[in-house]
Amino acid sequence: MIFRGFILHHAKKRWLLSDCVFKTQWSACYRVLSHNLCTVLNVPHDPVALEEHFRDDDEGPVSNQGYMPYLNKFILEKVQGNFDKVEFNRMCWTLCAKKNLTKSPLLISDEDAFKVWVIFNFLSEDKYPLIIVPEEIEYLLKKLTEAMGAGWQQEQFDHYKIALNTSREGLSAWELIDLIGSGQFSKGMDRQTVSMAINEVFNELILDVLKQGYMLKKGHKRKNWMERWFVLKPNIISYYVSEDLKDKKGDIILDGNCCVEALPDKDGKKCLFLIKCLDKSFEISASDKKKKQEWIQAIQTTVNLLRAGSPPPHKEARQKRKELRQKLLAEHEELERQMKELQTANENKQKELETVRKQLEAAAARAAEEEKKRLQTQVELQDRFSLELEREKMVRQKMEEQVAQKSSELEQYLQRVRELEEMYKQLQGALEDEKQARQDEETVRKLQARLLEEESAKRAELEKWHLQQQQTIQMTEAEKQELENQRMIKEQALQVAMQQLKQLELERKEALEQYEEVKKKLETAANNTKSWKDKVAQHEGLIRLIEPGSKNPHLITNWGPAAFTEAELEQRQKSWKGKKATSE
Repeated sequence: MIFRGFILHHAKKRWLLSDCVFKTQWSACYRVLSHNLCTVLNVPHDPVALEEHFRDDDEGPVSNQGYMPYLNKFILEKVQGNFDKVEFNRMCWTLCAKKNLTKSPLLISDEDAFKVWVIFNFLSEDKYPLIIVPEEIEYLLKKLTEAMGAGWQQEQFDHYKIALNTSREGLSAWELIDLIGSGQFSKGMDRQTVSMAINEVFNELILDVLKQGYMLKKGHKRKNWMERWFVLKPNIISYYVSEDLKDKKGDIILDGNCCVEALPDKDGKKCLFLIKCLDKSFEISASDKKKKQEWIQAIQTTVNLLRAGSPPPHKEARQKRKELRQKLLAEHEELERQMKELQTANENKQKELETVRKQLEAAAARAAEEEKKRLQTQVELQDRFSLELEREKMVRQKMEEQVAQKSSELEQYLQRVRELEEMYKQLQGALEDEKQARQDEETVRKLQARLLEEESAKRAELEKWHLQQQQTIQMTEAEKQELENQRMIKEQALQVAMQQLKQLELERKEALEQYEEVKKKLETAANNTKSWKDKVAQHEGLIRLIEPGSKNPHLITNWGPAAFTEAELEQRQKSWKGKKATSE
């Protein structure tokens, strides 16, 4: 969006035609411009919309605002950001460079001038017409000087900055190109050094190249080591066959899950480090330990920025410089406002003092007039007294008393005039003291205001801490009470469980005793059964199978229920008794 007004401004300069020429030649000019813009910005071109935008009807052209509405609606609003910004800048440069670039010889080439122009667009202020302020000029010149390996001349730039501030706010793109191309801040440097410095700064600020250089990379398939030119950007590391960037061999995609770690020397390779990504890892060998550490630190910093979601360092620094300038501007405006308020207050005081002075002058004038009248009256009285002295000897004493009385009144009046003059001097001193006191009072008021602000901030912070402490104490008391309740419940449950355990232990012992008794009975029964089976087997042979018995009540023997009928059982009893008697 920064380039929108810039493109239109220079496009208008190049294609601004008269009304008659416009009606016959606008089509070809704007078709070419629209097609080129759509091609560079990856936006589908609609020539029908262009024709419709500029078509004529019976009342004249439908669009009376020129090319700007069409550019905004059909091209710029469709831009998605997936276009080559360098090619876009180069197209803008083509439109405006020939008309605006100075004809005087420069120490930089046209390609370097184009790069300076692109850097200007990046560092300029976000308002039209575009200018670059002195702070950004100093930043750019420092970067170029550092890239050239020279020392920064701060005093020289300060003189230039003073001369610049007296005439304007900043430089345009073409004035910046003239400044760098004139060699004023690169004396003693050849064209190649200046060009390399411009290219390095261009790569860093515009192409987001954080670091680049030759290193060895181990292959994934053949496991051989090949020298590659590596270029580190905010989210990718690309490696090429050489530094001309023509033959690209691959990319290492960086994200917040990547990491880099140093490796010990092995297989005759030194200064090794490993870049781990989700899908694969890359073994790389730097030329020396310093390069190895620089690359590890640069890659780790890039990964940390990706994890934090932060922009590249130079973009973040530009934003901070811009915010600092805005803050300083706001402070300067506030200071000017305060100075105006102080000046207004001072003017009001001066008016009040002038009013008092006029009043005092009027009082002094009245006193002088009264003195003049008094002197005139005295002269008249003296003349009258001298004329009437001989004629009015009788009233001399009375007249002398009147003269004495008048003299006393005159002395009192003079004393009053002197007191008024002294009062006037004291009043002037009091006014000076009041003026100084006002100034001191203003200083103390500002100090008190600052102290009150600090005190209120500290008090708010203490209240916040006190509230947090009370909340923590309340939470701790509640948690303590809850833990105590849980402990009581667990103790009660433990007691119940202990009682149940004791009861189960008693039941287990009783069950064991019953089990022992049953076991003994089973052993006795088993022994009896075994002896009976042995006897039966000895006298009867094979054991008889169990057959279904009669419906009569069954007789249960050691051989099971219904093993013998009653008749068979009686017969066997008789046989057993006979054999027993014989044996005895």
